[in-house]
Amino acid sequence: MPAELSRVPVKGKPMAKQTAPDNNGQSGEPMRQYSPAQELINNSAYIVMILLGAVILIASYGGSAAGWISAVAYLAYGIAGSIWIMVFVCPFCRYFDTRSCPCGYGRIASRFRTKETVECFNEKFKKHIPVIVPLWFIPIVAGVVPLIRNFSLPLLVMLIIFAINAFIILPLVSTKHGCKECPQKETCPWMKYTIKPAG
Repeated sequence: MPAELSRVPVKGKPMAKQTAPDNNGQSGEPMRQYSPAQELINNSAYIVMILLGAVILIASYGGSAAGWISAVAYLAYGIAGSIWIMVFVCPFCRYFDTRSCPCGYGRIASRFRTKETVECFNEKFKKHIPVIVPLWFIPIVAGVVPLIRNFSLPLLVMLIIFAINAFIILPLVSTKHGCKECPQKETCPWMKYTIKPAG
């Protein structure tokens, strides 16, 4: 396991830039550091998907109590899904508890988890990512059924926007920005299938 990187600033001197550990625990190239604003940008498409999904659920039930309950449950699921990834995936990432995690999950996870062996990252990623996959489909299923029974242009527009954000914008933001800049992209199962190797 790589040795922990010291991040305690020395008085009168700037904090040293973190470097990416390789598989042998040696320091490699300097890692990019992400600000809170950059982390927010990298999470923006997911946030929009969850919020819009909740609105679709409310509209699908005609603003009834059932719609609001479904929306709250969906929002809770979206938040719980993020926490699930922090608990069961982030501790196995070699950039856990550093500013080099593009989405900032690694820093949050370090508040309640300790670092685990990085060799298990791929296995944990593949095992736990399916937990959040239904978030992409629940609003569509919930919206299409009432749309067929009683056509509603506003609901149709929201479903189209949701689909564009969830299946086009969100993957593009991750593969072309957040995940593309992640220092661990070479070994990440998600990036393995979304970005072609150079050359």
